[in-house]
Amino acid sequence: MAINQSKIMMKKTLIATALILSSAYGYSQDVNKLIKEDDVRKVISTLADDNMQGRATFTPGIEKAAQFIESEYKKAGLEPLPGNSDFRQNFKMTHIIPVKVQANINGADVAADHVIAMSNSSFSWTNNANVQVIKVGADQNFQTEFRNIRKSGKNALVLVDPKFQDFFDRIRGAFGKGTNSLKPAEGGPQIVFALGTFADVKTYTVNVDIKSEQLPLFNITGMIKGKTKPDEYVIFGGHYDHLGILKPMEGDSIANGADDDASGTTAVITLAKYFKKLNNNARSIIFVAFTAEEIGEYGSQYFATQVDPLKVSAMFNIEMIGKASKFGENSAFITGYERTDFGKILQKNLEGTAFKFYPDPYTEQNLFYRSDNASLARVGVPAHTISTDQIDIDKFYHTVKDELSTLDVKNITSTIRAIALSSQSIIAGTDTPTRIPPLTVN
Repeated sequence: MAINQSKIMMKKTLIATALILSSAYGYSQDVNKLIKEDDVRKVISTLADDNMQGRATFTPGIEKAAQFIESEYKKAGLEPLPGNSDFRQNFKMTHIIPVKVQANINGADVAADHVIAMSNSSFSWTNNANVQVIKVGADQNFQTEFRNIRKSGKNALVLVDPKFQDFFDRIRGAFGKGTNSLKPAEGGPQIVFALGTFADVKTYTVNVDIKSEQLPLFNITGMIKGKTKPDEYVIFGGHYDHLGILKPMEGDSIANGADDDASGTTAVITLAKYFKKLNNNARSIIFVAFTAEEIGEYGSQYFATQVDPLKVSAMFNIEMIGKASKFGENSAFITGYERTDFGKILQKNLEGTAFKFYPDPYTEQNLFYRSDNASLARVGVPAHTISTDQIDIDKFYHTVKDELSTLDVKNITSTIRAIALSSQSIIAGTDTPTRIPPLTVN
């Protein structure tokens, strides 16, 4: 009797395994028919074309890219997000830039390239009682002091020892171009850093003119409503901006961003078409091309404020899938793999296929918080980036050489197909990844 029972159990196991493999094979057949390499090539060729001028934020090139993505969403049959009349998710970013910074200490003018001003508004000081004068000596850690002074929230004139020229110049280069925020410019401390050797400060005057402007931005968003769980969401995203025009290299100045991240945006568009053709999603699916990732992930930051994170079951961020990963063909890695069971679910759905997902091999690069998944992860969503880029040796990253000719469209296609297959149970509402604890702001 025990032997017969064992045989029955073994038979059931074999049948179940066969069904799983058959299901995987069936889905694989569908995905191969519906996601074609030629179609993938057409989309990425358009996004990475020179006429997009590198898709830099606030340029005609990114507007052209946005219009193209909108047209692809329309072809796919997506609908706008609730409350939106079209595929644009419009918002504004505050850009603050110092247009004049003058400082005089103990009767001597400080050279213009030796002064940094940080403020949300214009101001003038003349021996102000409410300004603390701080010296950062050669025996101190300027990076630590810099962070502490900014966190203090107090007005400060900071005198920096010439030993820290390199770090000072890096700060000046960054803040001299202005700062960005999703919040309106209001209040905040006034801080001035002056580089040099100064005696005890007896007198000082500072005059700073700040220009503040509201600049328009837009994510391109569309959705397919869920059939049985419409209030639960799965998000597929990638950023469509890049660096624009750079210093010429061998006569070329357009940073096309073919891998970074026309490849990810192509995946989003292709997946939108695929899932719309299947038209059997239990959960609602949102497709989003994020703007302004390269200047601070502002598109995904805003997007994260427009969704209820508790209703988002998972977020697939797709970033740089244009070349084979360090693990070889038919492979990709997932950032933050250990943080949730997202990766395990995806791999389970790929049983019977040749594709495999691996944990992020570049943990020292902190990639989990360097792409648009981070904005959703910070509010508790199981949000991960899928990539194949060998970022430690990628000589084309953030250069004008990131062009379609350097990519393997076959690799892009196989990765998109793998994402389509591996997400099936999450889309169907039968699997939900464990959540990431939201970050709290002190």
